[in-house]
Amino acid sequence: MATHTGGLAVDRATVEVRGLVRQYGDRVVLDGLDLSIKPGEFVALLGKSGSGKSTLLRALAGLDYDVQGTGEFVVPANVSVVFQDSRLLPWARVLDNVVLGLRGADERGRQSLAEVGLAGREKAWPNELSGGEQQRVALARSLVREPELLLADEPFGALDALTRLKMHVLLRKLCAAHQPSVLLVTHDVDESIVLADRVIVLDEGRIVAEESIELSAPRNPTDPGFAAVRSRLLDALGVSL
Repeated sequence: MATHTGGLAVDRATVEVRGLVRQYGDRVVLDGLDLSIKPGEFVALLGKSGSGKSTLLRALAGLDYDVQGTGEFVVPANVSVVFQDSRLLPWARVLDNVVLGLRGADERGRQSLAEVGLAGREKAWPNELSGGEQQRVALARSLVREPELLLADEPFGALDALTRLKMHVLLRKLCAAHQPSVLLVTHDVDESIVLADRVIVLDEGRIVAEESIELSAPRNPTDPGFAAVRSRLLDALGVSL
């Protein structure tokens, strides 16, 4: 069984994965995967449904209970996870959701809410917020813990196009301020190019392509360089235009 060795020293990397295998019965989902993520690096993970993206994220988060597998990985002790569903507690006010499990952290929680543009909404109930606002609260809840590693599983997948664009800007700003290493699972090729330093393509549990994104910010999908990267990633995904 693969080991979750949070808290061990990592030399020049926040995440080290070596020979990771995960399988459900006879179906191998991750097939001897190797991966390194540097401190402060933003890595996006693309792949078809069933390629192993979420399985890898859940393994790194320590959430893949009772799953067969082998291999080793090292992650820091301080890891936060953001899901597509904000997973806010409906019976807790916004500030209480942000500082959940933290003692004496109300002021830090207020500061974190201000960072995501929700100052003054501390006493609101989750059902009073829009979908985008709920995801802002989820980001605040993750970053108030100052994680060394932020794992994000399609956090903007349920949002409308305009809100997604606003959340991209916000996430880039927050990552620049807090400098966590980030692993983002997404189905959106353009989203991966806009946000990431490096994009990885998974297929049948193996890395089949990697693309370092060396475009200057802000990254515009209409730029020729952006289009060239998109074309290479689509080819790796088996999409022909």
